[in-house]
Amino acid sequence: MADRVVIGLDSSTQSTKAIAWSMKGEAIAEGRAAIPMSNPRLDCFEQNPSDWWQSCVDALKGCVAELAEKGYEPGVIEALAISNQRETLAFVDSNDDASYPAIVWLDERCREEVKEFSNAFGADEIHRISGRPVDITPCLYRYAWLRKHEPAAWKNTACFVDVQAYLVKKLCGGEYRTGSLSADPMGIVDMVSGSWSEPLLQALQLEESRLPVIHPPGSLLGNVTQAVASETGLPAELAVYAAGGDGQCAGLGTNCTSSDRAYINLGTAVVSGIWSPEYHYNRAWRTELAAQGQGYILENCLRSGAFLIDWFVDQFVARGRADATVFNRLEAEATKIPIGSDGLLVQPYFSGVMDPHWDMSARGVILGLSGSHGEAHIYRALIEAITLDQVMSTEDMEAAVGQKISHYVAIGGGANSALWRQMLADASGKPVHVSTTLEASALGAGMIAAYGAGWYDSITAAAEAMAGEHVITVKPDSAVSESYRELLSIYRRLYGAVAELNQDMVAFAARQRDSMKQ
Repeated sequence: MADRVVIGLDSSTQSTKAIAWSMKGEAIAEGRAAIPMSNPRLDCFEQNPSDWWQSCVDALKGCVAELAEKGYEPGVIEALAISNQRETLAFVDSNDDASYPAIVWLDERCREEVKEFSNAFGADEIHRISGRPVDITPCLYRYAWLRKHEPAAWKNTACFVDVQAYLVKKLCGGEYRTGSLSADPMGIVDMVSGSWSEPLLQALQLEESRLPVIHPPGSLLGNVTQAVASETGLPAELAVYAAGGDGQCAGLGTNCTSSDRAYINLGTAVVSGIWSPEYHYNRAWRTELAAQGQGYILENCLRSGAFLIDWFVDQFVARGRADATVFNRLEAEATKIPIGSDGLLVQPYFSGVMDPHWDMSARGVILGLSGSHGEAHIYRALIEAITLDQVMSTEDMEAAVGQKISHYVAIGGGANSALWRQMLADASGKPVHVSTTLEASALGAGMIAAYGAGWYDSITAAAEAMAGEHVITVKPDSAVSESYRELLSIYRRLYGAVAELNQDMVAFAARQRDSMKQ
């Protein structure tokens, strides 16, 4: 067959997806493989970088095998680009082995370093340089944690690398290099210049030589080696182009390259963003470099999205996700429950909160629980809380920037939920378009690969050609929206009502853990 394809490889938190895309953005073939994650102690989440690589190899082999089944020769693959989980940091020694387990973005071990470093350097200055308010998520504070608590590992780390940098090195050899979209989530990039921030590096006592070399989106990072080609089935010398963070790639995959739409990824975390041609920073969002290589993404992030729903189902619903019908059953029951879940309101900050409060001690709250509530009430209340939080964040962003959003483009596993889609439309009062592909991060990487392969004159042109049509448009019900406006006004007051109590409980729990160690 004469068709040409590119591969967008999405190395996310829990799995790798390698998807071959056509010039029209059609998914031609796919390979998937899981990535294990360990939770060695409370609030600590780690991965082995070698598992990223094995998952990458398995996913690529699966994709190439499916292409072969459909009559495609490996030679039709013209380029590859990588989308990766953000704010996950690996430590590699001079032999390219891990000097310490990679710390995943979910990790919360560096609480003290967040306070110490931001107090010493200046919280406002960190925000101005990096586009990110002080928060536990950026890797900035993990560098400080490792130097303080694991000095041997700090000394033995030859390079501190993101997922893309690690995989590109394995695919192509050579030095560690990455795309700016993977570098900026590290929290040590100057968002105006796009380079590593010298003041932040000096404060961390971190030499730039121990960091990957940064390249703009669409830059050639290298070519697949013969050994990797033999292992994966990819053509030798296949070009690998710089893509990067899965959030920015998802925005590109939904063609959010103009200022009138917001993408929303209803995934493990719930991430929403809009494109801005100018650099703005504000506590109502975090600012990132845009995937098309021009402008910025203003992004909201709720750390506990579908992760929270899965947690509830596994911990408190009989058989959990082992029951293949559990989500269909809960959704059917929750649809029959009125707005507000018969008096239940959840604060979904089970892993702390980023925008707009930036409070690492925030925790989950279930308000109004009574003996009349069942599992479907809590299930609905969780989805309502996640939805309300994102609507609140988007409205705050619109007000601060003076930029009105006309609609959402929904992606991620949660976009499969009819209940969730309608809830988002009703609560926001905005139409919700569901993307042709829910794998928007892999598609965004594929768009960059298509630009690199010369299919299009710009990354923006690739996005316009490959984004496809929306398969579903969900319109808000104006009468229901009025009820959600009332519920949102209550939700906005919840954080302030419980913040101090949560902080006291977090401190109390820490003292009790310390007393048990003595």
